[in-house]
Amino acid sequence: MKNLKISGISRIVILIVGLLFFVSLLFPMWQIELEAPQYPEGLLLQLHANKIGGDVEVINGLNHYIGMKTLHTEDFFEFKILPYIVVFFGVFALLVAFVAKRKWVVILFFSLVSFVALAAVDFYRWNYEYGHNLDPNAAIKVPGMAYQPPILGYKQLLNFGAYSIPDTGGWILILAGTLLFFVVVKETHFLSKWKKKNISAKTMTLLFLGTLFLSCSVSEPEPLKINKDRCDHCEMTISDGRFGGEVITVKGRIYKFDDLFCLLNYIRENKRVKFAGYFINDYAKNNQLIDAQKASFVVSKALKSPMGGNTAAFESAKTADEFAMKAKTSVLKWGELRQQ
Repeated sequence: MKNLKISGISRIVILIVGLLFFVSLLFPMWQIELEAPQYPEGLLLQLHANKIGGDVEVINGLNHYIGMKTLHTEDFFEFKILPYIVVFFGVFALLVAFVAKRKWVVILFFSLVSFVALAAVDFYRWNYEYGHNLDPNAAIKVPGMAYQPPILGYKQLLNFGAYSIPDTGGWILILAGTLLFFVVVKETHFLSKWKKKNISAKTMTLLFLGTLFLSCSVSEPEPLKINKDRCDHCEMTISDGRFGGEVITVKGRIYKFDDLFCLLNYIRENKRVKFAGYFINDYAKNNQLIDAQKASFVVSKALKSPMGGNTAAFESAKTADEFAMKAKTSVLKWGELRQQ
């Protein structure tokens, strides 16, 4: 393998990869966004390669109340070495493009994968220590509560929702790694080894991208806890499993409601929030959530729902038609319901 040259196209791609490493240093690598009712615009913590940025002072003030250590760039050795590591990979990639040997392409790729794995472990350790090592004399103490933010995705921390994702610099590095991955696949003829198994390049691409973004997928709905969960709109306890529902934001946060009336009003009142999913209980199957966008709805005063929405949802269109005939009304779809 050491004497095999890579193609001209692969050399150009690796040259681009090297430049992307340098460009990534100009932007924040990671961000943790905090949302709470008292901070409608949200608070943002940005992790650059060499410093902590964003609403650091405000977040430090909040951390003080719950006993977390305050955040300061100088307390983390990672910010001293990370810029040099990124520069190293940039230079390494440029040298690989110059040498143009397949062996060094593979070494570069697996070196990058190893670094990403170590960085993820270190990030988890950092989050764990800050979220668990709390001052016992803090003003706010919740027994058994820890405040460890997620490595990737959404997590509820008391009344704050923490959303952790790559920032611009991080996405640039992900692009660099993805391009490098395809060069390795191309130059090692990896796909040819799978031809007998009928695995195509398209399949491998989808598999790679699916693995890469698996943890960013939309959260699954949570079954409503009858007589325990509270409605996020009217704050009443959810007591009837036939009418409850919930929405999931693109960040993975779940809001629960006791009535479709509350759910729709919450959506209308929060136009700036981006929703990824809408779910409603099937009237015919007590406390079983279904996709609201695929459901059939019947509105009738005879239903007597908790907050006066008086709307029943059905997964089965046939069941909805039969119910509508008895109620002497018509069947509506999600789009029609939202326009009312």
